Amino acid sequence: MTRSRQSGVTLLELLVGLAIGLMTIAVALGALLVSRSVSGTVSDASQLQQQGAYALRVIGQQLRQAGSIRLNMAFGAASGAAADPSQRVAFETSFDRANGALKADTSSPLQAGYQNYTESVNGSATEQSLLADCLGKRSSTAVVQSNFQLDSATGNLRCVGSDGSVETLIGNVADFQVRYVLQTINAAGANMRRVASGSMTAADWPLVVAVDVCLEIFGEENIDTAGATYRNCSWVSGQAEAAMGNRMRIVLRNTFQMRSQGAVR
Repeated sequence: MTRSRQSGVTLLELLVGLAIGLMTIAVALGALLVSRSVSGTVSDASQLQQQGAYALRVIGQQLRQAGSIRLNMAFGAASGAAADPSQRVAFETSFDRANGALKADTSSPLQAGYQNYTESVNGSATEQSLLADCLGKRSSTAVVQSNFQLDSATGNLRCVGSDGSVETLIGNVADFQVRYVLQTINAAGANMRRVASGSMTAADWPLVVAVDVCLEIFGEENIDTAGATYRNCSWVSGQAEAAMGNRMRIVLRNTFQMRSQGAVR
């Protein structure tokens, strides 16, 4: 009877096998780390875009209504009278657009307000206000006021509602700047536009026709941006660009046109 001869691997073959296995693991780990880094960067960028879009949407909603006043559909008619198509209509003048539409101070570089009023609501016996501030709350005051401010200590962009409640809109905000576009008439009678910051006189606010808002947001992921620069909210022509650092940064800017709501400027 012939016995089968069996033999194991040699020490050299074992070492070669281990080396190949370790090299395979190292390559796989490298690919995993690269994939993780790319995935984190893409996720970071997507989140920053979503946060910035949300903040600008909330700010824009209030700015587009800033200075708006009620259109009285039955001017001169008795209170509670039925609507008459032949009745004259008129904008109410109880809201001070010159002083209530836009404001700014050291704590809130952007303050927007508009007249609050009630109207008939289907299914309700009493008139209700359907207007809301930046927190989504319906105001019980005569003016719907929304103040936007940046807490530099925490990096939170906050909103102060009509009742004084404060809530954070988004975080990781490095800068929040507001500029106002004013329309004036020069000595020759031609229309001119100029840009100003919040340091304006009381006579300037009624001349504002647009508001330029700039947000700079930074991400959570550490990325290699050696030597990279970007244009921040303070960038002007001829000024050097800022260093990006080791975080992703997105600068979002939007200009919101003001509505006159029929008031004479």
